[in-house]
Amino acid sequence: MYETKKIIVIDNDIVNRNFVVDFLESEGYDAIGAENGTVGLQLIKEYLPDLVICDLVMPDMDGYTVLSNLREYSLTAIISFIFLTAINTKESLRKAMELGADDYLTKPATTDELLRAITIRLQKQALFRYWYTTNSHQLTKPEELPNTEVNAQSIFPTIPHLKKVFDYIEANYQEGITASDVAESVGYSSAYLTNQVAKQTGEPINVWIVKRRMVAALTLLKNTNQTIEEIATNIGYQHTCYFSRQFSQHHGLSPANWRKKQQLNSGSTNTKLQFIKNRPQLVKPIPVGSTN
Repeated sequence: MYETKKIIVIDNDIVNRNFVVDFLESEGYDAIGAENGTVGLQLIKEYLPDLVICDLVMPDMDGYTVLSNLREYSLTAIISFIFLTAINTKESLRKAMELGADDYLTKPATTDELLRAITIRLQKQALFRYWYTTNSHQLTKPEELPNTEVNAQSIFPTIPHLKKVFDYIEANYQEGITASDVAESVGYSSAYLTNQVAKQTGEPINVWIVKRRMVAALTLLKNTNQTIEEIATNIGYQHTCYFSRQFSQHHGLSPANWRKKQQLNSGSTNTKLQFIKNRPQLVKPIPVGSTN
């Protein structure tokens, strides 16, 4: 079924805002207007739109701040973002791109220019999602890991120019690192790198850090006698309750219950094997050459 794309338009100028919203609705989009950055952020987190169109200079919160907030929040990090502004300088354009903007249009922009920018961005977004969906089967799921040795290749996608990012996560996930630490290690701003990783993998940096920790947690739960508190500390968590909550979100069970389930499954398998080994012969072999 065709899904109408949702777009939020943030502009403190009511005439400009209403014009863009009306135009988008006439083109078949589900458009919502926001009169300032604060309201815009609230609407974005509520509706999780496919794309945001935002003015740069606004009284309460400028467009840079809106964009930075989106790129730091995992659920909104991959939302496409287009600036539509009267500010036409190289400095403002460069800053917008560094923060992770997808496009930068200057007023007055024609409706054709705006529509083309939106179409291109949504097409690229769809391609990234398609790529991730069709290639995700190549990534080994944590529950299916055949042994206790986990390497970066089994968790992270193979994207050459993001190798340093995933190598850093692999080497430091136990240290309580954040997206900002990863970005600093490779020389980019946190917002920009979060945006780029999300675009090309379908997941922001923080999610990859959590995924790596979750795989390590499975290994420790299955193959050691460490307590839940010790495991949480050893894979980079300061608070056990936060670790347990994330583990439950990923695996559907608390760490303690997951461990019990593994122990029960292991015990059941061993019992079956022992039964087969000790089962008496039910049919007495007939000697070769015997007669009735």
